Amino acid sequence: MGYPATGVLFFGVMMEIVLEESPARWNEELSRLQFRHVLQTAQWGDVKAFTGWQAERWAFRDGGRTAAAALVLTRRSVGGFLAVQYVPKGPALDYSNPALLDRVLAHLEQDARQHGALFVKIDPDVVVDSSLGMRVTAHLQTRGWLPSREQIQFPNTMVLDLAPDEEALLAAMKQKTRYNIRLAMRRGVVVRSGGHADLPTFYSLYSATAERDGFIIRPFSYYRRVWETFLDADLGHLLLAEVKGEPVAGVFLFRFADRAWYFYGASASRYRKLMPNYLLQWEAIRWAKVQGCSIYDLWGAPTELSESDPMWGVYRFKLGFGARLERHIGAWDYPVKPVMYRIYSTMMPRILDFMHWRARRFPG
Repeated sequence: MGYPATGVLFFGVMMEIVLEESPARWNEELSRLQFRHVLQTAQWGDVKAFTGWQAERWAFRDGGRTAAAALVLTRRSVGGFLAVQYVPKGPALDYSNPALLDRVLAHLEQDARQHGALFVKIDPDVVVDSSLGMRVTAHLQTRGWLPSREQIQFPNTMVLDLAPDEEALLAAMKQKTRYNIRLAMRRGVVVRSGGHADLPTFYSLYSATAERDGFIIRPFSYYRRVWETFLDADLGHLLLAEVKGEPVAGVFLFRFADRAWYFYGASASRYRKLMPNYLLQWEAIRWAKVQGCSIYDLWGAPTELSESDPMWGVYRFKLGFGARLERHIGAWDYPVKPVMYRIYSTMMPRILDFMHWRARRFPG
């Protein structure tokens, strides 16, 4: 059960804003809202609590019906003198309702002040090049929110409509993609579902991918917590591609409500010519359809559609499956302490760039 935090007059009735304590009820109510996201689930809050964040689940209820929801993560610095807040891929609500959006934003701003936060960040999946996107960004600016210089999640993604049957989905793919899927089948690549016992193997593949492609990953303990949490909640699924019984590639998928996400992908250098990644994605698409999902989100696309973008190759790979580019409004910050926020937003990107450079130059 949740407990009342505050009440406000909304369209002539009292709207309750409560902290929801039940993970099951939270997920059930979240699944019925617009702009819901797996990173707003109770499970994601549990994962982030493992890494030092405090997770609070705020439900905005009108006459017992949940009209909006916000999983708010708060992290404090050593000593607790500085805090930041983040609503990952949220909040979830009908963004075409300006009064409701106003109420939710007002609460987030107030909550950030009460926590002594430097700022609070949101990054909902509102499409930027749309009338709704323009109205939402104008609304945010009016309330004093600023486009963030620190994008935690990908602002753009690639999505695939799963409504067509399998034959139609294959027909909509690039010819080379279909060829590579069938090549993998002919060359003996086999895809199977994985479980807890396969997570170390998948992490080993993921580590090899990170070293080859030059990106930074976390220790196994973090990913094990993520993957096990979502497997146990039946909101995650591991697929492994094998050649002669040897795991050579894998993907970890998230699922919530009517959408599936391709969050983690990994592959070994060996057997790459057998195109296991193409067959893996096809099996992931088929799995998402069986789960009743209407959208498959391939999670991540270039900021600019240019061959110079580091994600250009990934974009071309995803485009081959018939996915379309979806640009979002990205992250927005509400600075509670404007002067300190300006210092933070200027220095933090430089610090992160230095940490990434150091990690590449001095691995381990």
